[in-house]
Amino acid sequence: MLKMVAECMRVSLGAIVVAVSLLPLSRYAAAADAWPSRPIKVVVGFGPGGANDLVARAVAEGMARELKQTVIVENKPGAGMTLGADFVAKSAPDGYTIFTGAGGIITNPLIRTSMPYREGDLVPVGMLAVSPSIIVVAADSPVKDLRELIAMARQPRGINFSTAGTGSTPHFVAEMLKLKSDGGKIEIIPYKSGADGMVAVLSHQVDATSEASVVVIPPVQGGKLRAIASTWDQRISALPGVPTAREQGYPDIFIGHWSGIFAPRGTPEPVLEQLNLAIQASLTSASVRARLVPVGIEPLPGNRAAFLKFLADERRRLEPIVRAAGMKED
Repeated sequence: MLKMVAECMRVSLGAIVVAVSLLPLSRYAAAADAWPSRPIKVVVGFGPGGANDLVARAVAEGMARELKQTVIVENKPGAGMTLGADFVAKSAPDGYTIFTGAGGIITNPLIRTSMPYREGDLVPVGMLAVSPSIIVVAADSPVKDLRELIAMARQPRGINFSTAGTGSTPHFVAEMLKLKSDGGKIEIIPYKSGADGMVAVLSHQVDATSEASVVVIPPVQGGKLRAIASTWDQRISALPGVPTAREQGYPDIFIGHWSGIFAPRGTPEPVLEQLNLAIQASLTSASVRARLVPVGIEPLPGNRAAFLKFLADERRRLEPIVRAAGMKED
């Protein structure tokens, strides 16, 4: 009898231990099932009005419809979007504070001597969109395409190319052009912003620059600038007549002003998946596409695995360019 009682106690005790061990998991699942129960904040690492801000606000509206919850967009610009990224990296990993990041997520750690957060502190959730970088010259420039620009760089005078500063997407475009010019002279002229760099082209202070399609489309359509190449892997809907660098024989001149969503490390996997599905639903909606495509922004919905691969590929491509150019923070 005593042996039977002891055995029953042992079994009961084991069941209690198992039940207790499952408590955190059950709470985790319950929390994920209840998410989202309050407003979600999307932090943008740039100021209002830029491509990333436009994308974030359009997608946030679609996510709010999908999740049946308020989604608030908050701008935290500064330090090449590092301030906003650091804020989110140090936020609670509960899915209620997420970050709209861009290429600086990859390039800032490669260029800066120190970072306020570790790279693994932000977890990729999903790709949003890309505003392809468009190489432009003045409307009255003799240059009609990418081959002619590179041919000009090989002349004794060379060319001047404006950028938005060290590590900016135009800077990477200029360095890619350097690598393809076979010893041509490309003088990189840094400005405070991409808008300033475009003004330099318009006023003939420099020969060329590149900027996000959403920025260059108005002066291109207004006949003030000539678009000679898109640096994405396919033509964009808003500028169908502009060939890609790949089409012109330069597949390695490939980069875009992309944006994606990141969450603090430790955010529950079910929440990350729900966020990704809401992002994809938003990007494929007719209303969001109608806001983005006409201004030169291409929605790029995809699962988390596809976004992780994209980020890995970007780092693999851009890190050698950083080293070859000796890019360092200003």
